[in-house]
Amino acid sequence: MTDYRNITIKNKRAAFDYEILETWTAGIVLTGTEIKSLRLGKASMVDCYCYVDRGEIYLRGLNISEYHWGTYNNHQPRRDRKLLLQKREINKIARALQDKGLTVVGMRVFINDRGLAKAVIGLGRGRKSYDKRDYIKEKDIKRELDRTFKK
Repeated sequence: MTDYRNITIKNKRAAFDYEILETWTAGIVLTGTEIKSLRLGKASMVDCYCYVDRGEIYLRGLNISEYHWGTYNNHQPRRDRKLLLQKREINKIARALQDKGLTVVGMRVFINDRGLAKAVIGLGRGRKSYDKRDYIKEKDIKRELDRTFKK
């Protein structure tokens, strides 16, 4: 039997393009063929973000490829998926989205110990190009320091 717990799909651009202020872990409402395809690692989080609609939060841009063995029951790869959060967390996110320059981005999707699909979303403020250069420079300095201290 395959171990699905090590499946993690990351949005690598999220941490680079946004300064993440706060994160939440939410459950995802999926259909049968979506979870099967996700357990095979067939997903992409490029341009993934969240929006609030009528008191519920949705993840848009998560591309879960069609399941190879799914017939006419297969899912739509890029449909909006509902996230499961507590009402006060959704209200907090909705209030934060009212501020200019803030957005909620999908950061990673993983399978937890119980076999459930979870998404980590983060409230982020967009970075300017000079901020991105500073971010890269800080990362390189930290990597150099870690390399020199390990010797």
